[in-house]
Amino acid sequence: MTSLTTARLRLEPMTDAHLHGLFEMNRDLDVMRYITGKPDTLEDTQAMIDRVKARWAEWGYSWWTFFEIETGEIVGAGCIQHLGRDAANPHEIGWRLRRDRWNRGYGSEAARRMASFAFDDLHAPQLVAVCDPANEASAHVMTKLGMRYRGLERWYDSEVAVYGMTAGEWRAAQAARTGRADPASPAGAAGAADGADQRPPTK
Repeated sequence: MTSLTTARLRLEPMTDAHLHGLFEMNRDLDVMRYITGKPDTLEDTQAMIDRVKARWAEWGYSWWTFFEIETGEIVGAGCIQHLGRDAANPHEIGWRLRRDRWNRGYGSEAARRMASFAFDDLHAPQLVAVCDPANEASAHVMTKLGMRYRGLERWYDSEVAVYGMTAGEWRAAQAARTGRADPASPAGAAGAADGADQRPPTK
């Protein structure tokens, strides 16, 4: 299983050892507002981990747990999976963050690293993301990543806003970023800021 790193985060494949740290995040209604609409129970978070472990075994990628390098604390989670959890569909990116780590640029930082994994390691031809139409903070991270709005579609039993980008668009966006401060780099980390960095149901 593949671990990823950024300037401030370590992304580790989700395991049972992460249960309590993830539960502390998932039990927060503000974190889950646009995901399931209700706080997780401990059993809900364990069930998520069980599903994720099965996808790691089947696909070789799924959800990572975000560890803050400075503190070693669990501060979020994110994924590369398939839209609708069906391998016939495009690859999907997603993330969520502990509420006390919102507005620090962690969402964009992790999203760029996961997108790079999808395009460079998995050779995904395209990458999509979905969010509740009211979730402006998550949509901001998607557009900042280089994604474009594609419209409203029904996924995960909800009508969601769909954003996407092709591998070519990703590489063009990375080339355009060259020479500018990058929040995923040590030089740009301190000045980065995002919104709540939440996303809808893709457990």
